[in-house]
Amino acid sequence: MMESRNYRVERNAEIADRIYQMSVFAPDIARAAVPGQFVHVRIPDPSRILRRPISINSADEEKGLVELVYRIAGKGTELLTDRKMGDTVNLLGPLGRGFDVSGATQILLIGGGCGVAPLRFPFRKWPHLLFHSILGFRNLSSAYQVEEFSERSEEVWIATEDGSLGSRGTVTDLADGFLKRRRPDRILSCGPVPMLKKVQELARKYQVPCQLSLEERMGCGIGGCLVCACAVVGKDGWQYKRVCADGPVFNSEEVVWNDEVFPGREPVRH
Repeated sequence: MMESRNYRVERNAEIADRIYQMSVFAPDIARAAVPGQFVHVRIPDPSRILRRPISINSADEEKGLVELVYRIAGKGTELLTDRKMGDTVNLLGPLGRGFDVSGATQILLIGGGCGVAPLRFPFRKWPHLLFHSILGFRNLSSAYQVEEFSERSEEVWIATEDGSLGSRGTVTDLADGFLKRRRPDRILSCGPVPMLKKVQELARKYQVPCQLSLEERMGCGIGGCLVCACAVVGKDGWQYKRVCADGPVFNSEEVVWNDEVFPGREPVRH
């Protein structure tokens, strides 16, 4: 059974407004990780019982480093920002099912907000593939790692809500325009639910295989507590699967959103 361990923090710095990147010396996780997986992080406060799932931003097998990008969303993640070089952080991972690029040569990455973070790892893991990237942020101050996406992608488009960086609008508007003229072998996407729903529709419209990384509140992170159950297409219409163990990456055609299972109810994913 996988066990959690303490790892040494090498760097922990703010890279955008309320967005931090933590670099951790964790050779075993770096060797085993694949893009789309996550680690479960213990908050350095005994009163904070639940861990926090954080996507793996990248991993360097040679240096043994794992990079994590997280947003201050509450007191727990705020406490993580206090970790300094030489401190330790307790991680459980890598967890979950990651992206699958078998048979693909051209990949379209579509990310929004914190969902941009796990889409950086494919550059290091699969350097032989050709990437196109479409990224969305609230504004210029919330944008991060754009330069690296620009360096590693054949084409990059940026959308912000206020137009302070790239185009004013949404990533899915840009993705629609891209897919009208080019057909990648696969779409890999992560971001807020409204964005993912539209990406799912675009993948269906243009008949491009697509994988979605879902964000969900988690308890144990290993599939035992069922806190992160989500609906997917099954033999009888739909069934529940665990985001932490069966995902967080699912084929887009599998995913059934909460407002489709329970009409009129808003999605509860966060």
